[in-house]
Amino acid sequence: MIRVLLADDHAIVRAGLRALLESESDIEVVGEAGTAEEAKAFCATTPVDLVLMDLRFGPGKTGVDATRAVCALPNPPHVLVVTNYDTDADILSAVEAGASGYLLKDTPPVELLSAVRAAASGDSVLSPAIASKLMTRVRKPETSLSPREIEVLKLVAAGRSNREIGKELFLSETTVKSHLVHIFGKLGVKSRTSAVARARELGSI
Repeated sequence: MIRVLLADDHAIVRAGLRALLESESDIEVVGEAGTAEEAKAFCATTPVDLVLMDLRFGPGKTGVDATRAVCALPNPPHVLVVTNYDTDADILSAVEAGASGYLLKDTPPVELLSAVRAAASGDSVLSPAIASKLMTRVRKPETSLSPREIEVLKLVAAGRSNREIGKELFLSETTVKSHLVHIFGKLGVKSRTSAVARARELGSI
């Protein structure tokens, strides 16, 4: 069972997400938070596997602040950002704070459910719109992977988890996730499997 916390300052958004998630037999919504502070406090006292995190909570701390605080807890849950905001700065700030993925609120329900399951298992997830947006920043994707990104992708291809990749390359798990987001954007993909396949097509690995 995937235990989910909904962190969004709009009750109607939380209600919609709860209705969608609770229609699935393998997902349980264990709580809701209307502020960044509530999200951290809940995760500090209650077992949670995944937080669906908005980026804006009105006055006070942001979703990036909350993501950073939640990811710093002992036994932290994974964080999947679900928001209306898609600027480069928002995306990269969230990933650098420790988010496993980034979806827009207009993501189709089937894709959201798939992303919830993937993020809860530790995979990095980007909505197609976000992956496409990151890709447009790069002129020549096939030549743009850095040596470090290629190292990371080779280990992904070998079946290593983010944590295992971090240990092997002496990087934090958050840094590995950040590399993966850049890789996804450059290759125009939204999953680890697709990234490996695309890189092989291009001869990058």
